[in-house]
Amino acid sequence: MTTRNYRAEYDNYHSRPEQKRNRAARNTARNRMLANGKVKKGDGMDVHHRDGNPNNNSPSNLNVVPKSLNRTINKFAGGRVRGTGKAVQGIRIHKDF
Repeated sequence: MTTRNYRAEYDNYHSRPEQKRNRAARNTARNRMLANGKVKKGDGMDVHHRDGNPNNNSPSNLNVVPKSLNRTINKFAGGRVRGTGKAVQGIRIHKDF
């Protein structure tokens, strides 16, 4: 197995203007949730964009979900949670998370 080349990955993908805008939008969403007290640093929670668009930071599009759930969502296969066949878009997530 080859070693992952993070420098090349950044140069070829993460440094693109579109990806920088998406990352800034995701950071803005997280910071707004921090300011509202919905997440804390190190709490293991992610801010989930229901429609998959990181630039849509309207409150109705954002949910706080466990990191493990948010990172299993395969957005490239029709927005389904891997292994369950359940659609992610439009699901209701309890506010207890």
